[in-house]
Amino acid sequence: MKNRRRAALTGRAPQHTPGSVWSYLFLSVVVAFSAFPLYWMFVIATNTDEALAKIPPQVLPGGQLATNLREVFSMQDVFFLQALGNSVIVSSVVTASVLFFCSLAGFAFAKLRFKGRNALMVMVILTMTVPNQLGVVALYILMGHMPGEGGWNGTLLAVIAPGLVTAFGVFYMRQFILDAVPDELVEAGRIDGASTMRIFWSVVLPAVRPALAVLGLLTFVATWNEFQWPLITLGGTDYPTSMVALSDLASGNYVLYRRVLAGALVATLPLLVMLVVGGRQIVRGIMEGAVKS
Repeated sequence: MKNRRRAALTGRAPQHTPGSVWSYLFLSVVVAFSAFPLYWMFVIATNTDEALAKIPPQVLPGGQLATNLREVFSMQDVFFLQALGNSVIVSSVVTASVLFFCSLAGFAFAKLRFKGRNALMVMVILTMTVPNQLGVVALYILMGHMPGEGGWNGTLLAVIAPGLVTAFGVFYMRQFILDAVPDELVEAGRIDGASTMRIFWSVVLPAVRPALAVLGLLTFVATWNEFQWPLITLGGTDYPTSMVALSDLASGNYVLYRRVLAGALVATLPLLVMLVVGGRQIVRGIMEGAVKS
């Protein structure tokens, strides 16, 4: 910071101190270690089975990616292309629902006055302390009693319904709205005759766009990577998600890791694209929350 101020006053480029050089070097090493599993996945996905047995191991990409992908998408017992489409549908619907309902609930908890508001907020927070695994049996029974022949188990509705609202999303939006939307702005809207929904739509939502971007990205990634519940309710059906399809690729007496990692590469690409495109919004949302607090 001092170097930048001095550079602004003198008009010269900032000098990098030895401390900053070591910091950049350390961060580069951390990034390299973090990205290596993705690179290794790409290397194996572009090679043959013999590359796994090489000593020293193969570290350069090969030319078998198209062949491996063709095998992944042509398997008769694993509908991988349909699984990717199902993941897109589930993740998109859940993300849109979480953004709407959690921002609406967060606005209610942050700016509306009603009986039991604090007690209800405490209950919402307490649900975050309960592991999801404890409710799997009850959730499976509940989905089985939903309208329709045999209930919702075995359909995408069983995967979508439990994630339409999240306790973390409600808490996160409440905390952001508390600081981002002044009470005076809400009262001004009421004086002008705006309804509660009008205030929410025209005043609150534009002010919390960075938080919505962060919550949307986190929700989409978490829903896309969800494995346990989709495996329980969709396992053995013709409507798997991408993570369930990957587990099917890895099943069997003999696992072809080049094929598994080729499928994992395809399933990871949408998340990487979203993080690259929306990474700036994540940083902006976190920084705005830090500055306001």
